[in-house]
Amino acid sequence: MNELQDSAQAHGEAPPRIPVKIEEICAALAMALICCITFANVVVRYFTDASFAFTEEFSIFLMVVLTLFGASAAFVRDQHIRMTFVTERLPYGIARKLEYVVTFLGALMFGVVAWYGSFLFWDDWQYDTTSPGIGIPQWIYTIWLPLLSAVIVLRLIGRLVRLVRQPEQGSAS
Repeated sequence: MNELQDSAQAHGEAPPRIPVKIEEICAALAMALICCITFANVVVRYFTDASFAFTEEFSIFLMVVLTLFGASAAFVRDQHIRMTFVTERLPYGIARKLEYVVTFLGALMFGVVAWYGSFLFWDDWQYDTTSPGIGIPQWIYTIWLPLLSAVIVLRLIGRLVRLVRQPEQGSAS
């Protein structure tokens, strides 16, 4: 049994139906590409006193993608950044209701990011905007913001469903 299933069972909740490995693999791929691009740029710059033009642009894009995949994985695992000082001291019932609200608000926020990100993508597509560094179509970068934000929304909705299905603490299961 993996760490995510152990954590879910310890909290009395079912693991997600779609494995978090998808996000982990994509995040690891993005990180590996960042490392390879940066290493290649350093080597070329060291030997030739010139650098690849695309490295900064691709690296920034890959860092954004890495961040969004990492956020998705963190939400699935319930390990996202949050303030717990107050909620850990609340009675279970109130803390649980607050967790519903926080999860819903997170889904709402990433839903807004996906919504406005789709307009950004559409503008880049419609006006043939090109990237400042190497001149490729900007939409290749911006399409990932609404797509990955929508993935996060789906993961948060799944988390909310699992929270609602989770039996109350202290009740017979």
